[in-house]
Amino acid sequence: MTTTRKMMTRVLGVMVALALVAGRLPAEQADFRWIGTVDSGETLEVKGVNGTVSVERADGDEAEVTATLEADRSDPAEVRIERVDHADGVTFCAVYPAPSGRRANRCAPGDDGRMNVRDNDVEVHFVIRLPADVRFSGRTVNGDVHAQDVASDLELVTVNGDVRLRTTGHARARTVNGSIDAVLGRVDDDLEFETVNGSIDLDLPDDAGADLDARWVNGGLDTSLPFTVQGRLSRTRARGTLGDGGPRLALSTVNGSIGIR
Repeated sequence: MTTTRKMMTRVLGVMVALALVAGRLPAEQADFRWIGTVDSGETLEVKGVNGTVSVERADGDEAEVTATLEADRSDPAEVRIERVDHADGVTFCAVYPAPSGRRANRCAPGDDGRMNVRDNDVEVHFVIRLPADVRFSGRTVNGDVHAQDVASDLELVTVNGDVRLRTTGHARARTVNGSIDAVLGRVDDDLEFETVNGSIDLDLPDDAGADLDARWVNGGLDTSLPFTVQGRLSRTRARGTLGDGGPRLALSTVNGSIGIR
């Protein structure tokens, strides 16, 4: 190795060492970032198509939404992140260019809006930092949806992906091709967890009470909580009370097991 190359190698090594001492090497910057306030009891909603949705608890009272866009063939610049403020909170959407001959896509809260996508492989990965007691609704089509150690009520939806959540609140979750793994801190409202190809695993408080309606086709039910069967217990359905009963707990899968602990 020449003297010049040796010197360049040493300089590079010093730069890496300094970066590590400072904390870490520079990270990839998010393509979209929003920081703002959402009042307690209001809903922060994220709607995507291709990509993951990941939620974690915020350190303070401000919410943060970031999005990173990536693609193999399509142009990420053609996908924009829109924000819509409304009476119930705030909604963020990944708005894709409309397929030829279709009406333009539109961001709107809840079931409103338009999200038609064809032959576009841009993935939008959302990361949300959520203050306590702010409700969250997150949905995508192709991607996992995760919420880790939050203190909020949740509604999580995907089609092709797993749903995993851990919250001190209560939650609802739905997927088609994926499993659901949920840890809940409260059972004081009706709960629904539904998939087609995947298992459902719930971790509930020891004193939880609910009116259970569990359905499956290829699978079964296993619960470690006290369960009193109502009517006949069939090979594909179980109805009854968990503990002393309470809100409705509806669980449904086709190909997978159901576990309650």
